[in-house]
Amino acid sequence: MEDWHHGGFGLYIHWPFCEAKCPYCDFNSYVNAAVDNDVWEKALLSELDRHGVLTRGRLLNSIFFGGGTPSLMPPKMVERLIDRARVHWSFANDIEITLEANPSSVEASRLADFRAAGVSRISMGIQALNDPDLKRLGRLHSAAEARSALTVAKTYFDQVSFDLIYARQDQTLEAWQKELSEAIDMSAGHLSLYQLTIEPGTAFGFRAQAGKLAGLPNEDLSADMFDATNEICAKAGLYAYEVSNYSHKSLESKHNKIYWRGGDYIGIGPGAHGRLTLSGKRHATRTVLAPQTWLERVELQKSGTSHQETLTPRDHANELIMMGLRILDGISRTRIESIANAPLDIPSHLLDMRLLDLSENQLRATKSGRPLLNQLVQALMY
Repeated sequence: MEDWHHGGFGLYIHWPFCEAKCPYCDFNSYVNAAVDNDVWEKALLSELDRHGVLTRGRLLNSIFFGGGTPSLMPPKMVERLIDRARVHWSFANDIEITLEANPSSVEASRLADFRAAGVSRISMGIQALNDPDLKRLGRLHSAAEARSALTVAKTYFDQVSFDLIYARQDQTLEAWQKELSEAIDMSAGHLSLYQLTIEPGTAFGFRAQAGKLAGLPNEDLSADMFDATNEICAKAGLYAYEVSNYSHKSLESKHNKIYWRGGDYIGIGPGAHGRLTLSGKRHATRTVLAPQTWLERVELQKSGTSHQETLTPRDHANELIMMGLRILDGISRTRIESIANAPLDIPSHLLDMRLLDLSENQLRATKSGRPLLNQLVQALMY
C-alpha cells in the first residue's frame, strides 16, 4: 500500500486576497480591491484539471479553501471548484469541505450560499474577544461582529471552528483564562488556539526589531498560558488532539490531520504547497507566490507549480517525525523506519525523562514533552 494511504488525500485551494493585511501575518496574502473573478476561476479550474490527471480516481477526504480570505470568493466559484473536484476524484462519504472566513466578510446570505455550494465546515479567524486587542492585531471586525458572525455560522453549519491568538501584548494569565472560558461557551466543539509568534518580515516583526512591540509575555508567562489552555479545554471536554488544536472527539479537522499524518495533498493557487506520492516517490510541490505571476504562468504554461522536488527517504521520514509528533496519537515507529529504510535512534534519556513515550510501537510526545517539540524533533531526525 502506498504511504499516502496512511494519512489520507486532500485538496488545498489558496485564495490570496484580503481586505487588509494583519500585522502578525506571514501568509501569502494581498490586499486587492479589483479581482477579476472570472479569470481567477478559470485559472484555478485549469490547475485542478492538471492535478486531476495525475491523481485520477483517488479517494478525496477533504477540500480546504484557505487564504487570504476565501469568504471573499464568490460562492458560485466555490461551487464550481467543488463540482470539478468531483469529476476527478471519488469523494469519501464523510468528506470535509472547509472554508476559512473572516467575521467582517460573512454576511448571513453569503454563508447560506456557501452551504448550498457544498461547504460543510467553516473556520473563522476571530483572534481576540475584545476590541482594543482586535485593533492592535489589525483586525477589521469588532468583538460584537465576531460573536454575531459565529452565531450565524452555527445556524448554517454543524461544524464551525474559530481561531484565537493568545500571549498577546499586555495580556495577563487571568484575562486569557476568562477569554478562553468565554470562547469555549461560544464554540461549536473545535478551537484553534495559537500563541502569538513574531514572524520576520511581518509588520509585527519590524516593530519588534525596532523595540516598539512592548508588553509581550516572557517565557514563564507563555508556558503558564499554554498549561492553562490545556487544563481549561480538557475540563470542557475539548482534547488537545494537536499542539494548537482542541476539539470534542469526532470534530477534529480532517484536512489538518492529513498534514500531520503525512498524507498526500494537492496545493493549488499562489503560494500553495503540496505533497504527492506518484509512482512510489514522494514529491514536494510549491507554487509561485505573487498572484499576478501565478496567474500569468497558468495562462501561458498551463502550470502554476514553480518547484517540484522528489524527497529523499530520509527527508520524507524527517517530515513525518516533525508533523507526527504534533498530534496526540503520535506516529508509528515502523512506518518511519520503513520510509527511511534505517532504524530510528530514540535517545533513551528522552524516554527516561518522560518527554517521549513509545508504547505499542507508537512514538508520542508526552504532556511534558509537548512544550519542547522543536528540541524533540531535532533529537530524532535522521
